[in-house]
Amino acid sequence: MYRRLRRASVFAAVAALAAFAPALGTAAAVPFLAAAGTFLLGIRDGEWFETLALPGDREEERLYGVGAFSLSLAGLALVATFPPVPLPAGAFAAAALAVGGGRLGRELVGTRSDDEFRLVAGYLLAGGVAAAVGQVVSGAAASLVGGGGGDALAGAFPAFAFLGSVAVLTAALVRSLVYARDAHITVVVVALVAWGFTALDPTVTPVGVVAALAVTAALGYASYALGAASVPGMLTGVLLSLLTVVLGGVAWFLTLMAFYAVGGLASKYRFDEKADRGVAQENQGARGTGNVLANSAVALAALLGYAAAPHVGVPEWIFRLAFAGAVATAMADTLSSEIGGLFDAPRLITTLRPAEPGTDGAVTWQGELAGLAGAALIASLAAVPLPVVDPVVGGGALRAGGIVVLAGVFGMTVDSLLGALVEGDRVGNQAVNFLATLSGAALAVGVGAGVAVG
Repeated sequence: MYRRLRRASVFAAVAALAAFAPALGTAAAVPFLAAAGTFLLGIRDGEWFETLALPGDREEERLYGVGAFSLSLAGLALVATFPPVPLPAGAFAAAALAVGGGRLGRELVGTRSDDEFRLVAGYLLAGGVAAAVGQVVSGAAASLVGGGGGDALAGAFPAFAFLGSVAVLTAALVRSLVYARDAHITVVVVALVAWGFTALDPTVTPVGVVAALAVTAALGYASYALGAASVPGMLTGVLLSLLTVVLGGVAWFLTLMAFYAVGGLASKYRFDEKADRGVAQENQGARGTGNVLANSAVALAALLGYAAAPHVGVPEWIFRLAFAGAVATAMADTLSSEIGGLFDAPRLITTLRPAEPGTDGAVTWQGELAGLAGAALIASLAAVPLPVVDPVVGGGALRAGGIVVLAGVFGMTVDSLLGALVEGDRVGNQAVNFLATLSGAALAVGVGAGVAVG
């Protein structure tokens, strides 16, 4: 147990070097290359080898885990130093310390508990704090080298907290999908994500970031405690929620939360009965990363597009409509499946012939009605407070809401058609859900553009 803690401490110490990269200038990669050489070539046996070896390292008699992590950081240090558009030093520090600090936090908790939720919480807390502190140190080093003052640094604390939170949530999510020795993959992915959000340069206030973190953390815990999401699914949902409330605003957040909350409750509603009928969600209704992303990826892309719109000169209304149409589709499809699966006599949407419950592409009128109600709920949230189409679409909230409802019902129908025609061994349910939400978003944008032109 304590050997694992010592190993995590070494990972964290190597990661901490990233915070001093601005002070090293063009030599920023040197410490990481020296560390990689030591781990890969210098330590081949003995107590330190046994301490630092990850699964698979002993068979190969090399410390590939920590060595590859060091090499990845060396590569990121080079990217942060030489290209015309370098990786920002703060993003580099946030990525490195989110991974290194997160590993250390997880192992500290592991000395007292093996509960997965507590281990992940330790990873998030330690990694988030380390990522934020790393950005502060990196900024201070850059100020000393460049002769800048500390006022701008102090004003950037909310942005540091936001980027650190995004970095550690991404790190924890990627870590849940790869092996423990793949820290080098995790840190590269996190660095790219942090780089992207640094480029977006969102406006983050102290109150806003504290409120966003508190609310999304509470909702994430609730989704896990109620069995609505697995740990990876919870991480995905928390990350998406944090991005939504910070980049979009409260109204966007409430719209997305309505889908998560109502969809989660619908999955749990009369679950045993649905399980007996063979139409229940797998994993006891707890949604994983794939399910969350399948239903939310298009909405996330619209959100990021909305945040980037001022930088690329694309009208914001396109992304507003795409977001609302995608979420309305996800809600309509979820309710039509979860409610409709409780009723007998479903019919295949392509032929209207009777089908067995749970057949891909089979629908009931009760499910269709539930899907319509779900789309209407999202429309009522999205059309009034966003507003999704103003000033492109005239007619106020009623017309805007009608576009969102139409998009949701259209996407729900596309989901059923794809289920009947192509879903199976080669095209899974998650791919169908993604394509359905994409179709709902596209229809909303198309109708909105047509109304604007007309």
